[in-house]
Amino acid sequence: MKTRKRFSIRTKMYIFVIITILVVAFGTAVIAFTTSTNQIDQYYKQNTSDNARNFASRVDGDFLKQLRKTAESKEFQELRKKAEAEENEALIEDYLMEHGLWDKYSETRRELVKYLDNMEGIKYLYIVAHGNKNSNRDMYLIDDLDNPIYEMGYYEDRESDLLGIDITNMSEPTISNGDWGWLCSDFKPVYDSTGECVCVVGCDIGMDDVMAERQRLLIYFLVGATIFTVVGLTVSVLFINRVVVNPLNKMTNEMKKFSPSESLDYKDSHVINFKVESNDEISEIYNGIHDMQIHIIDYLKELLTLQRDKERAEYDIKAKEKQIGQLSKESFKDALTGVGNKAAYNKKLNEINQNMKDEKIEFAILMVDMNNLKKINDEYGHKFGDIYIKGCCNMVCETFKHSPIFRIGGDEFVVILMGRDYDKREEKLEKLKEAFIVSYKQSVADPWRRYSAALGMAENTAGDNAVEAVFKRADKEMYEDKAKFKKEFGIETR
Repeated sequence: MKTRKRFSIRTKMYIFVIITILVVAFGTAVIAFTTSTNQIDQYYKQNTSDNARNFASRVDGDFLKQLRKTAESKEFQELRKKAEAEENEALIEDYLMEHGLWDKYSETRRELVKYLDNMEGIKYLYIVAHGNKNSNRDMYLIDDLDNPIYEMGYYEDRESDLLGIDITNMSEPTISNGDWGWLCSDFKPVYDSTGECVCVVGCDIGMDDVMAERQRLLIYFLVGATIFTVVGLTVSVLFINRVVVNPLNKMTNEMKKFSPSESLDYKDSHVINFKVESNDEISEIYNGIHDMQIHIIDYLKELLTLQRDKERAEYDIKAKEKQIGQLSKESFKDALTGVGNKAAYNKKLNEINQNMKDEKIEFAILMVDMNNLKKINDEYGHKFGDIYIKGCCNMVCETFKHSPIFRIGGDEFVVILMGRDYDKREEKLEKLKEAFIVSYKQSVADPWRRYSAALGMAENTAGDNAVEAVFKRADKEMYEDKAKFKKEFGIETR
């Protein structure tokens, strides 16, 4: 007989203490670090949002609407490209003067620069003619003095973390690390006198120093957690050895000497006997072992009687295990139809989902939903409704003899098609549909024997990673089949 490798309680306790201290130390460090960074992030997000909103309230939406229209024109875009190529700002300035926009443009730009200079921490402040949330680009309208005038009308690719987002209605500012370093960014809409959003004010607050300080803070937390862990482990190990490990080792060595026999007294049988100084669970364990060894010797003479009792107990245990096995089997069986119940289906579902993770398996789901069951129950009683359920179930079982069938609701069944049933699934599905139609059209038969059910089947495909996806498609097919039945026969299908 192969002996399992001994895993001492000392080792287990050391592992437990190490894991506990590590979790407490580093968990506390992580929580403290996360709380601190979240508070800082929230402060910067609020500051960014307030500044973007404040400046957006200062600018003239009607003017920006006119400026945007001008900048988007083909004529201006061609002039802008020429001005950029020649690095000639005068071309844009003259153009804006000709169209009566230069004074208002200069005034707005000066106000932007003034706001930027007076508000500490803001790295970039700009006005953008934004696209919709699906746009890949936005157009700059007004920027600070670090950017030449011909940058007005320049289309720039939208940041990747803003793709697919309506920047006029962001839930909160974003913090990102890009070509311009760490930035906290937010956008607030600017409206014209009609209430139309014509552009947005973008505000970026630099966070490079904050992120660098955050890295240092993380190192401090980790170093502190490490020191706490080392000190805690040292104290814990010394305490465990003194209070638990050493007494247990002594008891273990004494227990190995115990050799009970009918012909020996307590001393010769080496009943455990040494002084335990502690008054705790260790002493209780010692007293329990001591008493147990004495009882073993006292009861040796009753060995034959105990042996008979043991054999009788083993017989009872086997009988109970057999009974439990039968109950377990019945717990996965539908009492009315004899097929698997909802619990059995969930168990099979978990089994298939696990197999789908490891390999590609072939199976299909067939959804079966009975027609007219409610009508039969209401008009003839549940006794005949049960006859109807069993009859429909038998037709499904006869068609798919090689696949597991489950009753997951009052009138709903699921068949997991595998093996031969899967290979001939289309043929067998059509056969079952025809059988239900023939049965339903037997007008001379009792209503509860005119079996009818809606059917929907779906196969496992390469894109499926769980049975639920196949189930949903099969369920959809079933409801479409149920709708066809209702349309053809003009009655309720439940």
